[in-house]
Amino acid sequence: MKITFHTATADHLPSVQAVLDGVKKRASSGAKTIFIHTSGTSNLEDQAQGAYKGDKIYSDDKPEDIHALPEDNPHRPIDLSIVKAQKEIGGDAKIAIMTPPEIYGFNPKHKRLTIQVPTITRFALKHGFAGHVGKGLSVESQVHVMDLARAYIVLLHHMEQTDPKEFLDNPFFFCENGMEFSWKEVAEHVGKALHKRGLIKDPQPREYSEKDYGDLFGEETGAIIGLNSRSRAVRLRELGWEPKEKGIWESFEEDELPQLLADEGVDQK
Repeated sequence: MKITFHTATADHLPSVQAVLDGVKKRASSGAKTIFIHTSGTSNLEDQAQGAYKGDKIYSDDKPEDIHALPEDNPHRPIDLSIVKAQKEIGGDAKIAIMTPPEIYGFNPKHKRLTIQVPTITRFALKHGFAGHVGKGLSVESQVHVMDLARAYIVLLHHMEQTDPKEFLDNPFFFCENGMEFSWKEVAEHVGKALHKRGLIKDPQPREYSEKDYGDLFGEETGAIIGLNSRSRAVRLRELGWEPKEKGIWESFEEDELPQLLADEGVDQK
């Protein structure tokens, strides 16, 4: 049994196709494979642009809601290519799509930061304010990177012991810790943390203008930090997984921000 994890990107079709081609080749010769791809809950994008808190909550035990998402949503083209290949391969491989929300936290062994909140923080250091898209009212689920790492292991062990048909019917696994935040709350916490350290003059968050997007996520800024993305990891919890790490704000203050400031060469005395 060959095991493959794809964690590098949720949006690079050639690499996914290469993996799927390998899985198909192995299947044709009778060799078995487990393939876990990493997507993300940006695929739940609702084009809110920070204007409101969305009511829709997606659960991974209801794949019909996920299948009904627009095909041009973020990550969806890759997810759909995997679903299509999965149907072609059938029971000769076990394929799952891990779909985490906002990932936060820090692993000191690797000294690598996460993406969204550190990017918002770097913007604030450069421009003197922490911001949000629109009114900042959109909300997203969250998970600590170490809880997510454990989730992969739980899922892998389950896949090793389970009939492939389970994943043909539903390849999606969400992974969240039961908490949500609004993007305005992110800006508030970042602003307060930097102001407390004397790194910005005003802790009050402001709305980004489109000219700011170049120092954020470019034309995808609204889809990345302006969306509602509310998910529930029903399936992983049924397998015994549970979040254990510190919350997002404690993690930011104690772990991520000190490392980010060190990386940026900011005097923290």
